[in-house]
Amino acid sequence: MHRVDVMMFGLKWFFIVYILIIFFGVAYVFADNEITLDIHGDNFTGSFTQEGGNNNEINIDQISDNDDTTMAVSQDGDNNEVKFSMNHDDNEIEIIQTGDNNTVSWVSYWGTGLAWGGDLDGTNNDLKFEQNNTAGSDSNRIGFHIPGNSNTVHACQGATFSSSTDTTCSGTTPNSEHGGHTINLDIHAHSNDVKIGQETGTNNADHYAQLYYYYGDSNETFVTQKGNGNKTLNFIVRTDGGEQEIMQKGDGNHTATIDLTGSYKTDLDLIQKGNTTQSYSLTNTCNNSGGCTVTVEQDGG
Repeated sequence: MHRVDVMMFGLKWFFIVYILIIFFGVAYVFADNEITLDIHGDNFTGSFTQEGGNNNEINIDQISDNDDTTMAVSQDGDNNEVKFSMNHDDNEIEIIQTGDNNTVSWVSYWGTGLAWGGDLDGTNNDLKFEQNNTAGSDSNRIGFHIPGNSNTVHACQGATFSSSTDTTCSGTTPNSEHGGHTINLDIHAHSNDVKIGQETGTNNADHYAQLYYYYGDSNETFVTQKGNGNKTLNFIVRTDGGEQEIMQKGDGNHTATIDLTGSYKTDLDLIQKGNTTQSYSLTNTCNNSGGCTVTVEQDGG
């Protein structure tokens, strides 16, 4: 096992860690590596790569008054994990994982993320996640808590987006993508932009997404689940305002359970397209004098 512990103090840092050791022209990639970061101060820039090994872990904790952090994390292998907690503003984080049974701040229940390393508390943060499954199990997972306002969270598991309005991760998933993805987001804040894509190539592993807007207004959501596996969405919006767009497409059963119980207007568009069973359950409370808009399309093609 190789471990790197880094504590960053000061106003400006640039840091790169690449876990790959070379002897006599031969590359040896070690498993069970761990990187722990405690970041103090503004304008930290870091790039962290764990390549080719399994059971690696990166822990990121942004402490005190630290804004404008830019960080890129890449893990290639199986059973890898990234945990992060951020409590300030104007940060950019990109996390890419390739392999099977990888996690980003995973938790299977709602509540504060500080205990398990998955908390985004701050404003104007930009988070991007990509997970690609190379083995075909249903085990790549993302899950965290968002109590901060005006954040952008874009997560691609396999690929997709293709509107509203797409910011990369788009296109057709390569045939090597096996699918099998899960995402849980617990959002307690205002004006967040959330995009989720889950897609399968030639395999038929399943997708599961659960989003819970506990409070906060004007949150925007775009979810796309594509491919041959079953697609399940649990979507609870106990907030007001915002556009919610959901598409489930491809073979496999489609299931969407949606609860819109805010006090005022929330618009929903749901599209289910495929040759197998399509079902949805909708609970909608609308106290807006102008009405609320719910559009549902089911198509066998």
